[in-house]
Amino acid sequence: MPDLALKKVTWREWLGLAAGLLALVALFLPWTTLTASRPEIEDVLKTLPATDVTRDAWRSGFLAWAPLFLLFLPGLAVVLFGRVDAVRRAGLPHLWLMAAIGALLLMVLGWTTLDWQFDADQRGILSAAGIEIGTGLGRYLGLVAAVVSVVVAFLDVRRLRAETRTRRP
Repeated sequence: MPDLALKKVTWREWLGLAAGLLALVALFLPWTTLTASRPEIEDVLKTLPATDVTRDAWRSGFLAWAPLFLLFLPGLAVVLFGRVDAVRRAGLPHLWLMAAIGALLLMVLGWTTLDWQFDADQRGILSAAGIEIGTGLGRYLGLVAAVVSVVVAFLDVRRLRAETRTRRP
């Protein structure tokens, strides 16, 4: 039975959970936005329903919502099982690091393919109208959560390495 004493959870593990929770919050914030440089087009965008002009991660595609779960689930796992010695030595910090790196890479891929959530005809119409496809606050917060998770997971892997070296006879 894992020892779930909260006072034994390290700051790295708490920070991993915090990054995962930030990623969950980012799911519901604007992820993709449409903006226009011309005032008349901007006025038209303002008359449209908000869901047509901004999209949260759920409606921005797989490369938006999947990385956020790759951050949350390991963050939760390290808080729940990070102090269980057998689980820790079996590679939980390494799993956390790989999941965080994978999430970060998926987010970067999602950022570079931002306009692919619209088909070619839609992109052509948006471009002709002077409407730009941009990023929202959720995308930035998700990226911050991913970077924090990668850094803290890396530090946890280093700490595990130091722990295993001190145990050797």
